[in-house]
Amino acid sequence: MQHLRHLNPAQRDAVLTPSGPLLILAGAGTGKTRVITYRMAELIRRGTPAERILSVTFTNKAAKEMQHRTAELLGKNVRKKPQVSTFHALCVRILRQDITALGYPANFTIFDRGDQESAARTALRDIRVPETSLRPGDLLSRISQWKMRNQLPPEAASSAENDLDFLGATAYRRYQANLKASAAVDFDDLLLLTVQLFDEHPEILARHQARFDHVQIDEYQDTNGTQFEIVEALVRPHGNLCVVGDDDQSIYAWRGAELRHILGFASTFPGTKVIRLEDNYRCTDEILHLANTLVRNNRNRHDKQLLPHKVGVNSVRFAAFADENAEAQNVVNDINYLVQQMNVSPSDFAILFRTNEQPRVFESELRRHRLPYIVLGSMSFFDRREIRDILAYLKVLVHREDEISLLRIINVPARGIGAGTVEKIIKRAVQNGQRFWETIPDAAAAGEIPKGTLSAIQRFQELLDRYRQRLAASPKNISGLVRDLIETIDYEGEIEKQYKEPQQQLLRSAMLDELIDSIKQYEERADEPSLSEFLEESALTGRDDEDDKEEKLSQQGIKLMTLHSAKGLEFPRVYLVGLEEGLLPHKRSIDAPVESIDEERRLAYVGITRARDYLTLSRAASRMKWGKRRPSIPSRFLFEMKGMQPQSAEQEEVIIEE
Repeated sequence: MQHLRHLNPAQRDAVLTPSGPLLILAGAGTGKTRVITYRMAELIRRGTPAERILSVTFTNKAAKEMQHRTAELLGKNVRKKPQVSTFHALCVRILRQDITALGYPANFTIFDRGDQESAARTALRDIRVPETSLRPGDLLSRISQWKMRNQLPPEAASSAENDLDFLGATAYRRYQANLKASAAVDFDDLLLLTVQLFDEHPEILARHQARFDHVQIDEYQDTNGTQFEIVEALVRPHGNLCVVGDDDQSIYAWRGAELRHILGFASTFPGTKVIRLEDNYRCTDEILHLANTLVRNNRNRHDKQLLPHKVGVNSVRFAAFADENAEAQNVVNDINYLVQQMNVSPSDFAILFRTNEQPRVFESELRRHRLPYIVLGSMSFFDRREIRDILAYLKVLVHREDEISLLRIINVPARGIGAGTVEKIIKRAVQNGQRFWETIPDAAAAGEIPKGTLSAIQRFQELLDRYRQRLAASPKNISGLVRDLIETIDYEGEIEKQYKEPQQQLLRSAMLDELIDSIKQYEERADEPSLSEFLEESALTGRDDEDDKEEKLSQQGIKLMTLHSAKGLEFPRVYLVGLEEGLLPHKRSIDAPVESIDEERRLAYVGITRARDYLTLSRAASRMKWGKRRPSIPSRFLFEMKGMQPQSAEQEEVIIEE
């Protein structure tokens, strides 16, 4: 037991519980990652082959950290490793093996958000629904909700409650058919099609069930309907399922996360052992007192509370200001004093807010004081226009059927193939049930393609064919191929046309260099590099956004981020700003069912527990809204933290003074 000496009694109990359903309720700062990795190492020490353990989490960062920590515990003696991955990476592996049973090719492509929007626009056009009736983004939001609830188009249509739902379900059917015809899946399909595969092909499910003796799920409170179905199916034969999570940190209902999965775990899996990790090693006692007092107002939760291991003196401060400008000025003045006079590192600070509009005034003040800062949650590297353009070229090289990517780049950079001609070809293709390339001879014969445009299309085809041949001849030299492709199509010239500012041109060119660097890094770490595998990695990483987040977190500077972005992080000094009704809790939740306010309360709880040593909670007495200054009401959460109900002006003064 000497190897477990660094664990507290509850952590040790979790690590030494080897089988059966196990629910580990791990509060903020209680060492859940340590427990998961120690438990995997202990299973291996007791004789479970490493490759027969599956641990699933939600981000690439968490998966890499888990793999690294487990390898450190086991040392060099264990050759094989447990399978540690995100849900989506797990499903990609399953689908690569077996998706042909559902009528898709094994080398399917994964659509990113931009591809999805193009596919949604096409689906709406096919069923003649104008974007004024249903926007592509709104359609994708509906489709995502259906898929997270494990609903295919027929179920979506049968559950339609109004005309807009019915239109959405009809477009969903066409959207899904178009994806399949393009040999493509979207991010939600990775989960949905895995469930469909398991449901419709018991022999395939049995093969995947037989691969693992133990399954662990991290952040279980964030699971949606399809993720639950996959987990339940995999552990059905043996029931060795260990889940780790915290219902008090369930803040992703808008992504489809269902709190009932963690609340009802013991009912779903009879014989469950429940272990509570309550020893918090992150926050001071004063900070934890606020967090515990606040979240206790949520009735639908597991009974638990965080226990402090750090004593703080004046570690919590409440502040009220006249308006949002005064709030920003005072917060930044405070930070500036600590940085300039007390030599506190700028990286010790985080300013947390509920909405994306709030940081503007803080940025202005930080710039005025010349303090370094980083805004997290801005555009991902993989969402940048130039990156998506080049990735679209690469997708077309690998997947001839990928018409969404083809249409993105057919005239980028401009090569004389106008939008009008492309529209005519698409219309003919839809009418005749043909692919884009198949339609061109008939469209040319019908005089729908001018001679100059036809020549441009043929040159474009020849370009793609030339690079496909090069890829087939030298499949491992991806970075060289991409560098030459960028030069051949003169994408640098495209950047100069799109961006007139020299600084912007340099930035966009640097992004292309970064793309090539990322491909080189992939080539170095992959056993058998391939363009299709790189594109798969890019699709998963780009959606996860963790790589960008990690890079920004490593930079020196004050961090500005939303409460959702802050989950999983911690800082010595935190400023939680805008504690007002309509901001936190958000105005959308105030008139909604009580569950919405509960989630906002959990969001505030997450914000509070990001602070290690010092926490400031602030609000403004008025804010500019819709061009007019309007009074603000203190957040109900301020009163709840003090164990009060917001009933009187006297009570409000207590909050303000402290």
